[in-house]
Amino acid sequence: MVCASFCLCALPGAAAQDDADASVEEVVVNQAAGRVIVAVVKNAILIATIENPVEAGTRPPIPVALSGLRAGTILGADEWTSPSLQTILGRLDQDLPQLHAAIGEQGPRLSVGAAGAEASDIEAVGKPLRERLAGLAGDIHSPLNWPEKEPVLELVIADILEGYGPEVWQVSYTMSQQQQQGDYWVTNIEDPVYLQIWPPEKGDPHTLMEFSYPFDKAPASLLDLLRRKDPRFDGLLHGDAKMADTANKFLSGDSTKIAAGDATQFLRAALASITPPNARQTMAVIREQTGFEYILAPPAEPKAPRMSQPNRPADAPSLAHPSGDGASDAPSLAHPPGSR
Repeated sequence: MVCASFCLCALPGAAAQDDADASVEEVVVNQAAGRVIVAVVKNAILIATIENPVEAGTRPPIPVALSGLRAGTILGADEWTSPSLQTILGRLDQDLPQLHAAIGEQGPRLSVGAAGAEASDIEAVGKPLRERLAGLAGDIHSPLNWPEKEPVLELVIADILEGYGPEVWQVSYTMSQQQQQGDYWVTNIEDPVYLQIWPPEKGDPHTLMEFSYPFDKAPASLLDLLRRKDPRFDGLLHGDAKMADTANKFLSGDSTKIAAGDATQFLRAALASITPPNARQTMAVIREQTGFEYILAPPAEPKAPRMSQPNRPADAPSLAHPSGDGASDAPSLAHPPGSR
């Protein structure tokens, strides 16, 4: 697990490694934390998100249209800001449509060919985001102790391809560091890892897919809660035959037999039953005929960027010391789970 927001110290340039008096620029990263639930139903894909507001700077995961029949949702290090400059350095969910624009309407399919062939379509989705993320992370020159295989960011892609049908991909980005001279470190974003989640393997159920961030101690998935007959669903499932039938189709692996309207009604009611009062939700649909649209639009952005205080106290929470005093047992970038 990582903190939903964290502070980084970034030296202004490579020459600073030899300058003991070089100024240090603070960068604050607010993470899109929560869960993304994807349902492939009859003639449509539904994408629902619930925020996990673990810290004040948390952002809700937001599905954004990449084209008429494709959407992407970011989990992890989304918003990068400079408190001293009072500016947002990057908002990756807002950058996604522009990063995607160059690849056209053909879907993100992994190509099969000889080694050294042109980048596949899915790489054309994943690589521009990696380059944008690498540009932001490249200014981190202090050690983070980031777990080697734990993603700093994930992208969930859902689309409907003409002549092929629905697809869901999970694209993961990990981070590595190399020590150069003294306490000067170089931070790299590794090549993304692509995992196709939908269509499922032959014989596997057609049901809900769920992605959570942070990964450690993720809440029970909606599908698991339905299997356990969580009491929060009692009124929903016992008071409405249509709702109960929709739940049973998800449980039996027959999601593609559910009408989009029935699935929408069920998911909105089910997620309302399990969402904390202070957590924000979104929901979007991709329909074969009409494309992407919001069912539950993202929350309005604040008029001014959410920044840390310009005069940040010396003992305020930081990347290395989330509680401010260095004594916290909370997981962080400096102290990942199991490191103590």
